[in-house]
Amino acid sequence: MSDELLNLRNTIDRLDEEILARLAERARSAQRIGEIKQGNLYRPEREAQVLRRLASVNPGPLPDAAVQRIFREIMSACLALEHPTKVAYLGPAGTFSESAARKHFGGAAALMPTAAIDDVFRAVEAGNADYGVVPVENSTEGAVGGALDLLLANPLKICGEVNLRIHQHLLSKAEGIGAAKRLYSHAQSLAQCHEWLNRNLAHLSRVPVASNAEAARMAAEDPESCAIAGEAAGELYGLNVLAANIEDDPNNTTRFVVIGDHDAGPSGCDKTSLVCSAPNRPGAMHGLLEPLARHGVDMTKLQSRPARGGLWEYVFYVDIDGHREDPDVAAALKELNERAAFVKILGSYPVAAI
Repeated sequence: MSDELLNLRNTIDRLDEEILARLAERARSAQRIGEIKQGNLYRPEREAQVLRRLASVNPGPLPDAAVQRIFREIMSACLALEHPTKVAYLGPAGTFSESAARKHFGGAAALMPTAAIDDVFRAVEAGNADYGVVPVENSTEGAVGGALDLLLANPLKICGEVNLRIHQHLLSKAEGIGAAKRLYSHAQSLAQCHEWLNRNLAHLSRVPVASNAEAARMAAEDPESCAIAGEAAGELYGLNVLAANIEDDPNNTTRFVVIGDHDAGPSGCDKTSLVCSAPNRPGAMHGLLEPLARHGVDMTKLQSRPARGGLWEYVFYVDIDGHREDPDVAAALKELNERAAFVKILGSYPVAAI
């Protein structure tokens, strides 16, 4: 072994010990904060501020996203010293919802799979989980209508968001697809991979199932089948990757929101989500949006959904830049409340940091 290599390894050993000592010091400080606060320790606005600040002072060569992922895990581990955060998600294990929950809360969180999206809401509302993570829209397939309806009907607030790149893989116990007679997958994943499947597996029978993780489980028990699912599900059930990244859109992304009994304080880079309805008269929708434009508030999403109250009546889901406590946003929301037939603020929360 060369002297230079030995010296470099000794330097890394010394640096590792210094990092460990600093981590212990940070963990003790986090514990002390928990003793002082004696309440909810997870503050999404504070975590977002920490992650953004670290990216802004990052000297390299590690990319900003890598630095943020490392510190997300540090914060997760420190928080778990006092109280492991219980997070409900749409299960079973191996779903993209689980991956989103881990991305946002880190590996130290206690994740709780549920059978349906409404069970996520019930778990949080009943206090069995501290937070929930639910999908609300996909860049290819659009809104997840059931989740939007539950946000309207439920008192819980949005306190965070997660953007997850969705990579779909063709998985099987077999070494190749020649013997496969059927394909299991969630209906949305089948739609996201529609063109690839038509080009490569048009002959296979497609069987929609409740989740991608369930598809992977079924493929693990059926040697004459394959499944479309994510990497986590493939690893969980010991499946081979027959084809990777088969989604038709290379930028395929799903947006998840974090729900809890509170939203977040201002972090400096925030988003507010709300739902409203317009009076049934000409120009009513323009009247709702006009205060946003006049106060310089940027609307980033407008999504209509049928209202449950009557035929051909709609509610509108709106995302705007800024926190509900920001002066311009507060003024615009005040006028919106005066003009709309109905307004519900779903929550203000930090824009996804990573």
